[in-house]
Amino acid sequence: MFNKSIFKQQRLKFMFINLLAFTIIFTIFSVIIFSQVQSTLYTKTDEELLSMKEKVLDEDEGFGEGNFKPTPGEQNVPPNNHPRRNPNPRIIVLNWDQSGQIINEAEIGTAYYENYFQDYELDITNTDNITTTTIHDAYHFRYILFKDNNPNDDVAYIQLMINVDAEQTIIANFVKLVTICSIIFIVLSISASIILSNKMMKPIIASWNKQTEFVENASHELRTPLTIIQNKLEMMLTAPNKRIADKFENIALSLSETRRLSKLTSDLLTLARADSAETELVLKEVHVDSFIETVCAPYKEIADSQNKQFWLNVKSQVTIRADESRLHQLFVILLDNALKYTRENDSIGVKAYTEDQKIVFEISDTGIGIKNENMKYIFDRFYREDKARSRETGGMGLGLSIAHWIVTKHKGTIKVMKNQHQGTTFIVKLPK
Repeated sequence: MFNKSIFKQQRLKFMFINLLAFTIIFTIFSVIIFSQVQSTLYTKTDEELLSMKEKVLDEDEGFGEGNFKPTPGEQNVPPNNHPRRNPNPRIIVLNWDQSGQIINEAEIGTAYYENYFQDYELDITNTDNITTTTIHDAYHFRYILFKDNNPNDDVAYIQLMINVDAEQTIIANFVKLVTICSIIFIVLSISASIILSNKMMKPIIASWNKQTEFVENASHELRTPLTIIQNKLEMMLTAPNKRIADKFENIALSLSETRRLSKLTSDLLTLARADSAETELVLKEVHVDSFIETVCAPYKEIADSQNKQFWLNVKSQVTIRADESRLHQLFVILLDNALKYTRENDSIGVKAYTEDQKIVFEISDTGIGIKNENMKYIFDRFYREDKARSRETGGMGLGLSIAHWIVTKHKGTIKVMKNQHQGTTFIVKLPK
């Protein structure tokens, strides 16, 4: 129950982090897109306003004192009533006097003026900057307001305006689109966050379960030899005057369990270092044939003493880069298993050859074999097909896990196959 509560809290935490990340990314993306769209829509109007402003200022300088020179054929028109040359049809020009009144009503048009600009007030707080304003809460304009440079007229300020209702409509529609997309995105983000948090939790839960199982199995394996040693020592304490020869059996069993405990501790330490990626391989050139002959020599003698056949077929004549001590440990594990699970007159063989730029080792036996349904579990930690028999032979279910780690660390593969008649064959493939 406690574990489920922890997993639930962690899952919610992952979901919140994913949702927050998605939201921040989408918000930044939306702001950038919106600002770019708005800037692009107003670029043309702003360029027209600035261009018109420069033209108006240039004309005002030409109408200064002593500078007014009408073009040939043009009547002498008073400067303050001179029409703007080449006006932009999109731009409305408002001339303001010092009292804040529009003085070019005739140029604007009486109807246009009365409908839109009669109640419009001059605002000089933002001069020489392009600004957006709304008239009658319905019509949107971009404008620029600047001082008139012509001292010969009554104009104090000139305001250039362009209607941007079309641009505002596009922006409003874009805002609606972004809002709809945001709602859809929130729903999708929540769904994606849940899916991702569940996927992120799977390896954590698997690792937790694996660690819990490992600790439970290790505790069980450690408890058994410790209990035996404790019982034998307590029995010896009940008869302190007895001779060592009288307690030989108890002492021998205690030493056997102590050796078993020492091996178990060493195997657990190897696997713990493997999980933490602490152990690094010391690679060097290893001659395959001579290495196998050296490793197998003592096992051949043991097999002979047990009336078992031991044969070698090593004609690879190649060298590989490998950690010799770990490779030795790999063969010890596989050969130990072969000896443990074979009977008199059974055979054990080691074969080495090259295939597809890889060196292949085959360790086979004609022993009791492994059931087909159990082959996929044999590299799991603490797995033993026959726990009672493994207890008799001293097996703890860690050897093949270590063998699998050694092969994987060498970037190779290991698999087990059933022999055609009887027994099993372990096939190890390592890169040269």
